[in-house]
Amino acid sequence: MSLISTLARLEAVESGRARPLTTVRHRHLSEHPLVLVPLTTAGEAGAPLGALVGTDPERPRLLTVAQPRDRELRFAFLAELAEAVLPHLDGYADDIELVERNETDPATGKRVKAQAELCADAPQLIVPGRAAIDFVRLLGRSMRFRRTSEQDPETPYPAPPHVPLLGRWLTHYGERARVPGSSLLLAATDLLNRHWATGQSSLEDQHLGALLAWIDPPDGGSGAEAALRAELGRDARGQLLVPPAGPATDPAFDNRLLAPAVEAYDRVRLALAAAGEGAEADGWLGQLSLAEREIRRLLRTQLEPTWHAVWRSLELLNELPEGPRATERWTRDRWSFTAHRDRVRAGEPPQPRRDDAVTAARKLAARESAQTQLDAQEALDDPLVLAGRRLSGEAFTGEVIEVTMAWSESKRPAPRPLLVLRTDDRPHLGEGVKVYRSLDGRPQTAEFVRHEADDLLVLRLTDRMGRAKDPAEGTVPVKGDRLAWTLFEHDQRGGPRLPEPEETPWTHGGPPGTDAEAPDPVTPEDIL
Repeated sequence: MSLISTLARLEAVESGRARPLTTVRHRHLSEHPLVLVPLTTAGEAGAPLGALVGTDPERPRLLTVAQPRDRELRFAFLAELAEAVLPHLDGYADDIELVERNETDPATGKRVKAQAELCADAPQLIVPGRAAIDFVRLLGRSMRFRRTSEQDPETPYPAPPHVPLLGRWLTHYGERARVPGSSLLLAATDLLNRHWATGQSSLEDQHLGALLAWIDPPDGGSGAEAALRAELGRDARGQLLVPPAGPATDPAFDNRLLAPAVEAYDRVRLALAAAGEGAEADGWLGQLSLAEREIRRLLRTQLEPTWHAVWRSLELLNELPEGPRATERWTRDRWSFTAHRDRVRAGEPPQPRRDDAVTAARKLAARESAQTQLDAQEALDDPLVLAGRRLSGEAFTGEVIEVTMAWSESKRPAPRPLLVLRTDDRPHLGEGVKVYRSLDGRPQTAEFVRHEADDLLVLRLTDRMGRAKDPAEGTVPVKGDRLAWTLFEHDQRGGPRLPEPEETPWTHGGPPGTDAEAPDPVTPEDIL
């Protein structure tokens, strides 16, 4: 935790209100995100119990499973979820734009420019918290390997037609959520915690109701008191006033309300099965409908508060202006969505249960690079984030008080002007240490030369000044300019080239054969 974050938390404790950590919003938010609020059965993390899903805060779609242990009812729930989610994803798949990108020519091996399709936008999925992201990933894993009757007429428990496809999309979104800075799948708690500091612990910040109470307390009261009520307040029946954001439910709700309702539903089902046909069966059908309706009512009481809390979170976040570089990261999400769309349409098999060595290494390297780039971009976009890096000695700001033109000693002299800056910061500088500033969105490098005094630094510019002997206009600061410099690079350098999967050495699993290229077999852990 940075010093700025610690100070913000102390101020939040003193004032009773959350304090801002940023001046801009560092994540892209879609105009029409798809919000998913899931619930799972107690004791069975992978068994869905219900969900609210939709893009309209006033008209959510309620999905429930009256008896989560019933495979057919679970499949019906997953089929309904596919009906709610897949049309939303498909709505973005065909709205494309043609862009130029560098690709490798397979014939020559050279880099050439080629036109490629890029989806003009991508669907965004918002869930309440990190546990819901894990549940989305688990749902994807359990669904993408299922076989339908069309794919395999002899499969013992065929899944509804679109369930495996939804599993592949949820798996992709779950994997993309592990990439720092990605906005395809976001948790409301992570979004709020990135932009505000509360006076409670990081663990308590995972409670969406308590977190919102600190940021937006009711009637302008104390956030600490409102958060305490959100966490512990119960009604006369012993039920939480603010249900947990899920996907787990409150034990008091499970034991006192849900369990009796499910037991009543089971008794009616047994009586209906024993009744056979006729007027008696019709009567039990009516009782079964009432029992199912009662379960839906109970689940709605647990889901709706979280549903409204997620939308309130998005309203608060949309009040912040979007950071300039958030659009660049969203473009990478659009490429990710487009690439997966192409894989699905090409009929490729579902994602394997485990990555091969090369794929795993590439993913890890990409995530490390994305994290480094995200940290740099947030500091460049936001003076409040930059202040934290300045306090740690990783950046500094200063006013240019003198510019002296100089050139390199070579056959073709290049400009190497010297800048004298006055700064109150204390960066960790040594002779020859490189520092960077943003020039028209690209990093310009300088070398630290010496200290002139306690508050004076001398830097030598080394690049981004053109190829002529005299620097291009606007590339060299002038006296009076106030600039921000960082000791960290703005773009992560690429790592060593990894071998192709078919060239994987035997020490890392050997070259994958035909069995490895086929979808992984279904195991009991893949079935909800």
